[in-house]
Amino acid sequence: MDILNGLMVGLESAMQPMTLLYCFIGVFLGTLIGVLPGIGALATISLLLPVTYHIPPTSAIVMLAGVYYGAQYGGSTAAILLNLPGTPSSAVTCLDGYQMARQGRAGVALFMTTIASFVGSMLGILMLVLFSPSIAELGLKFGPAEYFSMMLLGLIAASTLASGSPAKGMAMVVLGLLLGTVGTDVNSGVARFDFGVPELMDGINLVALAMGMFGISEVIASINMVRKSDVKEKITLRNMLPTRQDVRDSIMPILRGTGVGSFFGALPGTGAAIASFMSYAVEKKVAKDPSRFGKGAIEGIAGPEAANNAAAQTAFVPTLSLGIPGDAVMALMLGALIIHGIQPGPLLMTQQPELFWGLIVSFGIGNVMLMVLNLPLIGVWVAILRIPYRVLYPAILIFISLGVYSVNNNTFDVLMVAGVGCFGYLMSALKFEAAPMLLGFVLGPLMEENLRRSLLLSRGDMMTFVERPISAWLLAFGLAIVVWSIVSAMRKPVLRSIVQD
Repeated sequence: MDILNGLMVGLESAMQPMTLLYCFIGVFLGTLIGVLPGIGALATISLLLPVTYHIPPTSAIVMLAGVYYGAQYGGSTAAILLNLPGTPSSAVTCLDGYQMARQGRAGVALFMTTIASFVGSMLGILMLVLFSPSIAELGLKFGPAEYFSMMLLGLIAASTLASGSPAKGMAMVVLGLLLGTVGTDVNSGVARFDFGVPELMDGINLVALAMGMFGISEVIASINMVRKSDVKEKITLRNMLPTRQDVRDSIMPILRGTGVGSFFGALPGTGAAIASFMSYAVEKKVAKDPSRFGKGAIEGIAGPEAANNAAAQTAFVPTLSLGIPGDAVMALMLGALIIHGIQPGPLLMTQQPELFWGLIVSFGIGNVMLMVLNLPLIGVWVAILRIPYRVLYPAILIFISLGVYSVNNNTFDVLMVAGVGCFGYLMSALKFEAAPMLLGFVLGPLMEENLRRSLLLSRGDMMTFVERPISAWLLAFGLAIVVWSIVSAMRKPVLRSIVQD
């Protein structure tokens, strides 16, 4: 079946009234749980999974998928307005989105995230349609050595996320790596660095870490500050519209973010969170003035938002075509398919064309629904800034506690997020930024696992990382970034002395 015939089959399947209804339910719930910090798509899909027993397979998968990519839209709302990432992939949006809100440009920030999310999603769907077979073939070429090299490249790029000293950025990356080693070793089954605390045997909760570093620390920092609302006037369509300069500054980041997100989303084991951080690192590297990042640069939200939404679409490539879930949410999607007697794999496209193409067409319909839903609600979300801070901050703490508790139903995670928040406030006071640490925390365990697997397969031969072409190119690119950073650091004092003379 060629692409055009497949799309026609998918359109017929996706336009069924029940499928449209469940698509709307999914994207609406996804947006809602994305706006509420800490709950996330994983918990929501887990709760909805039993419901799928009673509805047709296509409608069930369309609804669950709508929750997943709808959460990417809503996750940036709390990140921009409250400095709270609604989803892990929107954590990087806090860096510039919240600063734009404090400058009175919350409406513009939310408008651009909606547009960037929509464009990234639609282009991601286009790549999913056109390059699904090729992307699946490329994913099969990635072994443990390639994954290790890719993760190492990500950690090298992570040091550029910090707007201050690169040394501080690298220190936070190392701290993230150390935190990622806490928990049970997947190879030996030995508990590491749990200090006799049973709850730490499963590792540190990513949601608790993100909520604490971005949310609790902001509340603590604001306790002794007399703050007024940044929004003085009613939000109208006119003051939500970006300027021409904003549009010009956002076009290329959106396209680059879509490319980054499509690539990382299609690789098993990566996902939207890694894609958004990588996109931010790319934008900061190519920017003429990197010092603007972290202070309200619109590129810092346009690129990552396009990336995480493109990744949310292309994440279905390994799940559907290879039967390999890219993350925990995709694992649940895989479980939902198996519940209905559908076996994901290379034959899914030919054996279940109504499901495969119907799901892809529903992505486009769902994203149109999301844009129609989100744009009129921007004024409602921005109105949150008018709430007095003495009321808003206790509500934030309640949402954080409920969100973190709902992940594992464990009070220890609530205590952990409080402790992480105090630590985050201390790091913020010392000008150490949280974003590199979060990326180190996410990539560290994956890098360690693939390093050990590579050495096991090569019997301890380190040359396996340079003998494999893809791995060698990734390592070479990482080395080039290091050399360029050193040269740039050495040139700055020279240029400064020339200017002074």
